[in-house]
Amino acid sequence: MLIKVYGSAVFGIEATTIVVEVNIDKGIGYHLVGLPDNAIKESNFRIAAALQNNGYRIPGKKITINMAPADLRKEGSAYDLTLAIGILAASDQIRSENIDKYLIMGELSLDGSLQPIKGALPIAIKAAEESFEGFILPKENANEAAVVDGLKVYGVDNIKEVIDFFDDDVPLEQTQVDTRQEFYDHLHFPEFDFADVKGQESIKRCMEIAAAGGHNIILIGPPGAGKTMLAKRLPSILPPMTLHEALETTKIHSVVGKVKNKGLMSQRPFRNPHHTISSAALVGGGSYPQPGEISLSHNGVLFLDELPEFERRVLEVMRQPMEDREVTIARAQFTVTYPSSFMLVASMNPSPGGYFNDPDAPVTSSPAEMQRYLGKISGPLLDRIDIHIEVTPVPFDKLSEERKGESSVVIRRRVETAREIQTQRFENVDGIHYNAQMGTKQIRQFCKLNESSKNLLKDAMQRLNLSARAYDRILKVARTIADLEQSENVVENHISEAIQYRSLDREGWLG
Repeated sequence: MLIKVYGSAVFGIEATTIVVEVNIDKGIGYHLVGLPDNAIKESNFRIAAALQNNGYRIPGKKITINMAPADLRKEGSAYDLTLAIGILAASDQIRSENIDKYLIMGELSLDGSLQPIKGALPIAIKAAEESFEGFILPKENANEAAVVDGLKVYGVDNIKEVIDFFDDDVPLEQTQVDTRQEFYDHLHFPEFDFADVKGQESIKRCMEIAAAGGHNIILIGPPGAGKTMLAKRLPSILPPMTLHEALETTKIHSVVGKVKNKGLMSQRPFRNPHHTISSAALVGGGSYPQPGEISLSHNGVLFLDELPEFERRVLEVMRQPMEDREVTIARAQFTVTYPSSFMLVASMNPSPGGYFNDPDAPVTSSPAEMQRYLGKISGPLLDRIDIHIEVTPVPFDKLSEERKGESSVVIRRRVETAREIQTQRFENVDGIHYNAQMGTKQIRQFCKLNESSKNLLKDAMQRLNLSARAYDRILKVARTIADLEQSENVVENHISEAIQYRSLDREGWLG
């Protein structure tokens, strides 16, 4: 007898429905075809034990299983439940009238209990698109899949529940999640708060500008000045994700299997990879491509601490994703595209000893050593960073102050107001949502300068010897500063503040 059961395979962040055809005939043997990997080939041992421990068995006949489309590579252990239910239905051990209305996925333990799977959210989205009635999957993944409207999601603990559901019509418990409620519950409780930061007012201001315009930022300063502390607090002042952004971010994290027992991600991601990271782990890749750190920080913050310590080759691969806001991984058989629209926050010591701009420096480095140290970061990468800011150590009297600083929630309100102005500005422009994404055309249109501002910028460019690319960056940052003040036009004080944030472009920075 021939039975069709439905599963799903994830490529990139999209899912493809897989039809599992089980045919039982006279003879003997177990044939699994359709490009399965080793994890799927081993499934027959897990299935045999799980069925046996629940009072069922694999029939001693010729079983042929085809996973269609047969030329698409299938991987992972998530098809155990699909195959087991297919074998039971084809051998008439259970009824199978409604089996084609459901998408069934899950990894089996030997006692029949179910282990979580990866990519439940993209699979659920695809199941809803293809009008499946329900999706049966392990309980740990149920909240994640229940985010999708128009699909009944059943989280199960054991294969016995699935068998009883089809055979004896024992109802399964449907998982329902109020997406919006859950999403808004988590918004106002940031883990790290700017109120904890003592002093550093100018840097907080910088962070606010970076968050308001989505600008990349680099912090330069001696050890212990608070660079990492400030960076960790940046997500708390970023505007909340829209539902669309949250769905997109959860999708990527789901593929990697990082969303267990959680529904929609409400906090913007913050990724902090170590400097020994390889380029494949940063950008994504591997023989079966997986998203890298830059995709996992999509719609959030990627923090690279001690930037010069990263391998140069690793940093160079970030250039294209930073411009295009997506990364394409090409393999011989297929190409996968992952979104990667992130905010880059980098920190570095100004010299190998770390104490270059500290007047009471215990360690000194020669200009040649420092030049070599700064030379580890390529010019093209620094160009893509809009704001450079020097962080100085906090004096004792500031540290010992009892007074709390401004909280993240207050700063976030100002950031949200500035972002709303930008959203209205770029309403009719595709793919641009905030100032940092502006191209040359938009800069000309929205950053018009009056005569005195032009003269100020011209003077600064000549005196500080700034490059042409620094010109564009200054205008973008000035536009954001104007938005924070809710000013229609970019005026002199906006330009002069933006010029201050280009310290690495100045010649003679190394003394």
